Order: sequence, then structure tokens, then C-alpha cells
Amino acid sequence: MAHVSDPILSPPGGATTFDRRAWLLAARPRTLAVAIGPIAVGTSVAASDGAARFWPAFAALLGAVLLQLGSNFANDVYDFEKGADTDDRVGPPRATQLGLLSPAQMRQGMWCVFGAAVLVGFYLVAVGGWPIVAIGVASIVAAITYTGGPWPFGYHGLGDVMVFLFFGVVAVVGTFYVQTLDASGAVFLASLPVGALSTATLVVNNVRDRETDIVAGKNTLAVRLGARGGRFEYVALVAFAYWMLPVFHLVCERSFFIYLPLLTLPRACGLLDRVFRNEDAATLNEALGATAQLGLFYSLLLALGWWL
Repeated sequence: MAHVSDPILSPPGGATTFDRRAWLLAARPRTLAVAIGPIAVGTSVAASDGAARFWPAFAALLGAVLLQLGSNFANDVYDFEKGADTDDRVGPPRATQLGLLSPAQMRQGMWCVFGAAVLVGFYLVAVGGWPIVAIGVASIVAAITYTGGPWPFGYHGLGDVMVFLFFGVVAVVGTFYVQTLDASGAVFLASLPVGALSTATLVVNNVRDRETDIVAGKNTLAVRLGARGGRFEYVALVAFAYWMLPVFHLVCERSFFIYLPLLTLPRACGLLDRVFRNEDAATLNEALGATAQLGLFYSLLLALGWWL
């Protein structure tokens, strides 16, 4: 394995029970931005209704980050065990794949993180009632069964749909709900571009990994549609996010501040060109992180515009 000799990733003597560098690699810090945007948007919509509450919003943010972290750990170990992460991997190295952490260690880390998410959930249930139990349980089950279990939906072309739902609709509407104890058509609409850009991040990952996923039997949507089809999906998702801005202005009667996310449009156009014209792994790796950042910046500007 080409990466194992890297002294940053392979400390002398191999991995210990707690190796900070190995766990940081497994955490995939750049992906955690995907968890922040939905909380900002949900809280902004609540604030526009005069119902924002700091502690429920903070708990929702902490819970979202923990769920994303637990999902990353689960994907690290289950993709390795199912043969999707091998020495031929073209994406960033994974901790279990490199032998920095054993599958047992990764599972322990996964369950510790999900346990912490459950503790946060107790507070959210006290605030929001039993609907939060359903959201929390469904989120943890989805995080595990994305690549784990007897029928991992990420291996059957449903990963895009689940990311759209859980990192868009569920996250935004759930954040709004724990602060207002209500839901609305406006917050549902606000969740759609957030989910679209979160899904676009996954699409870059799946387009990049398409060849190794075919060998491993991981039939992502990019595998089913082909590389070109995956790129068209990426374009459609990004375009949809910006198409929603006039919908917010006209249907939800938001002011012209709602167009603040257009400040990210030049960055989005650059990414569209990069993803559509390039196939090399290094470029797609950069595009993946940049797409996650685009989703965060878009969401923060959407939150600010909605509030203003």
C-alpha cells in the first residue's frame, strides 16, 4: 500500500488503542461541514418566525456533527470489510484500509460516538418530545446501514436519496421543530437546496470511486448511470440549489436578501467545469472537499438572507 509508508499516517509500532492521527483520518474533518449548514438554515427559518432558541439549536448542531462522525466511522470499517476500500482506492486513504485502526477499534469508536449522540438526544427529546426519538433512531440506523448490515442501501443506488433526506429535509426541518415544536411548508422548501448540495458532495465521491465500486459490487447511482450520468446528476443538483432562490423570493415572500447565496455562484461554476471535464482522482478529491465547502457557504448565506 503506497500510503502506509507515510510517517504521518503510520507511527512507529503501528496503531495504538487511541492514536490521534489515525482517528483524525477516520473522522474526515472536511465532511463535517455538511452537518453545519442544515442547522444554520433551520435555525434561521425559526428566527424569522421569532422562535429561535439557542440551546436546542446548539444541541441539534452537536448531534448532527456526532451523527456525521459516526457515519464516517461506520463507512470506514464497513467499506473495508465489503472490499470497496482496497489498495487500489483512488480517494483519500482510510484508517481501516491502511491498518492504522482495526475493524474492532473502529466499531468501538463508532458506538462511542453514537452513544454520545444519544446523550444529546435525551435533551432534544425533553425539548421536542417523541418525534425526536423517531428522527434520532432513523438517523443512526441510516448512518450504519448506508454501508453496513445485510442490505446496505449505499450499495444499491439509494445513497443519494438518503443523503438528500437526512442531510437536507430531516436535518433542517428537525432543527426548526426542536425550536418551534412545529413545521411549515417554508422550512421544507428551505431544506431542499441544502439536501441537493449535500448530495452533490456524495456524487463527486461516487464518480471518483466508480471503477473500484464496480469491482466491489457497490452499485451506487454513479455506477448505475455511468460516469457521464453521474456528472449530469451533479450539475442538476447544483443548478437546482440556485433555482430555488427565486422560489424563496416569490413563494415564501422573502426579501431580495434571499439572493445572497448567489455570491457563491462563481465558485459553483468553477466546480461544475472541474467535475465535468476531469476524471483524475486528485482533481475529484479536491472537488469533493470544495463541494462540501460550497454547501456550507451557500447554507450560511441562505440562513443570513432568510433572517434578513
